[in-house]
Amino acid sequence: MNAAPRPLTLLALSGSLRRASFNTALLRAAADLCPAGVRLELRTLHGVPVYDGDLEAEQGTPAPVLDLREAIRAADGLLIATPEYNNSIPGVLKNGLDWVSRPPAEGKKAFFGKPTAVLGATPGGFGTVQSQDALLSVLRTLQVEMWFGGRLMVSRANTLFDAEGRLTDAALQGQLRDFLAGFSAQIRRGDRDE
Repeated sequence: MNAAPRPLTLLALSGSLRRASFNTALLRAAADLCPAGVRLELRTLHGVPVYDGDLEAEQGTPAPVLDLREAIRAADGLLIATPEYNNSIPGVLKNGLDWVSRPPAEGKKAFFGKPTAVLGATPGGFGTVQSQDALLSVLRTLQVEMWFGGRLMVSRANTLFDAEGRLTDAALQGQLRDFLAGFSAQIRRGDRDE
């Protein structure tokens, strides 16, 4: 008789600060579409200051960064939703990842080998292909364990959510459900390989 798989927690990080962010809304929808036994914890980068080495040296790591770093460390997987600004990742997302990666020994504890998946939403017509590609370079440097089993690049996001930010498109709901199932299954396979 097979035992039930252990519960998984995914830390879902939105790369947008907007109250009406399509990426945050996409992650809220993901929380409702996770497979059984998978819980999604949504985080934003609100409260994380602009990285400043002098600030770090004088005052240490800010509390919001420490909190985010610990949440990433504790999670079974990291799910990052990135908008696309000027064909790349938003500065707020890069800034947050830079802070969490400092100092390097602490950053390694948070990121090294962490199962990670990327998705994104934009009102534009080409999805978030360029921002996701740019983010891969950063994540490679952080030495996460990237999941390449699926990519979810949502275009025309302004037509897929209602005024309250609820995902209303059935096709995208199915794609998101499959994406989460694939990522979760990969994490579970990694558990068995250890």
